[in-house]
Amino acid sequence: MEQVAIRSWGNSQGIRIPKHILDKLDLKTSDVLDILIDHNTIILRKPFEHKTFEQRLAEYNGEISVNDFEWGDPMGKEML
Repeated sequence: MEQVAIRSWGNSQGIRIPKHILDKLDLKTSDVLDILIDHNTIILRKPFEHKTFEQRLAEYNGEISVNDFEWGDPMGKEML
């Protein structure tokens, strides 16, 4: 676990996030993060980003994986 110090930053306070953590999370200067407080914990996370159809299509590599799923034995009046 790493520790950071709270420092004055104008009329506010702030912390510095080490570069190796920013790199690991692919964060850059001016990125916006959601901040949450859960009990006695501060949580910073990337906000959900809705992808456009074009963005999803660009990520598609032409492969579709199909997985069989075993639902188990019928338990009631399921149609077979």
